[in-house]
Amino acid sequence: MQRHLNKFIILFIFCGVINAAKAFKKVNSFLSENGAVFFFDTAKLTKADILFDSLSLGKLGLGRRAYDYAMLGYNVLKAKRKLANDNILSIIDFSLPSGRKRLFVIDVKNYKLLFVTYVAHGKNSGLDKALYFSNEPESNKSSVGFYTTLETYAGTHGYSMRLEGQEIGFNNNALERDIVMHSAAYVDESIVKSQGYIGRSLGCPALSPEIYKQVISKIKNGTCLFVYGNDNGYIINSKLLKRPVKLGKR
Repeated sequence: MQRHLNKFIILFIFCGVINAAKAFKKVNSFLSENGAVFFFDTAKLTKADILFDSLSLGKLGLGRRAYDYAMLGYNVLKAKRKLANDNILSIIDFSLPSGRKRLFVIDVKNYKLLFVTYVAHGKNSGLDKALYFSNEPESNKSSVGFYTTLETYAGTHGYSMRLEGQEIGFNNNALERDIVMHSAAYVDESIVKSQGYIGRSLGCPALSPEIYKQVISKIKNGTCLFVYGNDNGYIINSKLLKRPVKLGKR
């Protein structure tokens, strides 16, 4: 039996995560036929579960709660046809300190993790952690919620990308505030090593000069970006999060 089970394990590995649920069913069937007592509960496996686990997002630091909320709002925006490109979902988990890589760019169609990298928060949101959020101009704070990515342009920081906030009262002033994704020299791993956290922006999700072009080029023009933070007011009042969702522990 072990020899045959090994074949199924190899089959699961090589079939790819896109067909992971089918592979689980094949293993279940084999185990059942051979009198095994352990089964994978495929009925409870969702696409979101498979994506989270197969990409080891939890081990990389992404909070399951941030992920669950991201998937919820992403699916709402997708259903409302607000996304020109619904293959890509980007999640910024501001429950993590800035010394951690907390931007996760996921190809949800092909089950691939494209980028995990550092991202800055606004200087008035906190020092090493983003604790305070605002939608107000000149607040120099980050804003939580769902965004759609817009076009790129050459600005003060070079190659940059505009963001359009999708949630009134939480981030709909992003264009007025010039909240964009751009590069910043203060987003650098050497700074993390020297002081434990990266520098801060005026509210923009700034990226490292080493990777910003690759990230922006991949997520521009109509993908979903979700910025999660420990903000109960947002969680309670966001219209995109009104549907029930089973949450992880963090």
